[in-house]
Amino acid sequence: MSNSITVTGIVATTPRHLVTSAGLAITSFRLASGQRRYDRTLHSWVDADTNWYTVTAFRHLAHNVVRSVRKGEHVLVAGQLRVRAWQNAERSGTSVEVEAEAVGHDLSWCTTNYLRPVTAAAAVQGLPTAPDPAAVSGASSGETVPPAGVTTVATGESAVRSV
Repeated sequence: MSNSITVTGIVATTPRHLVTSAGLAITSFRLASGQRRYDRTLHSWVDADTNWYTVTAFRHLAHNVVRSVRKGEHVLVAGQLRVRAWQNAERSGTSVEVEAEAVGHDLSWCTTNYLRPVTAAAAVQGLPTAPDPAAVSGASSGETVPPAGVTTVATGESAVRSV
């Protein structure tokens, strides 16, 4: 049985990025996926419940997500669904998680420019580069910034953030 899922929604938290002592990059954020339905009595669309997911990306995808995705942006996430029961001394509940295989902006809501990470050697060749990852990620003390030596080359006219 496949647990593959594709979800659209709004990034509800600032993506949290860390690198484990073993060197594994992990980025996670909460995703709010609002549901709408057509109400025949009102003859209009109405908001229904919001589903909440914890999205986790690993390795190279984790680095790209922390550089590209911001709180409040509309995104698409494809990955493996994990539903886990949890409990502590005071409460219990269920967490719904998506282990991301792909994350991207929802182009129904914005436009983006494609930036491809490349080695530092490409920057030496005079190719245009994106801003420093530390400045883009808004890193503060306690946060891990993507590894040094990785630059981003612009393949479009200019870098344009989502609106």
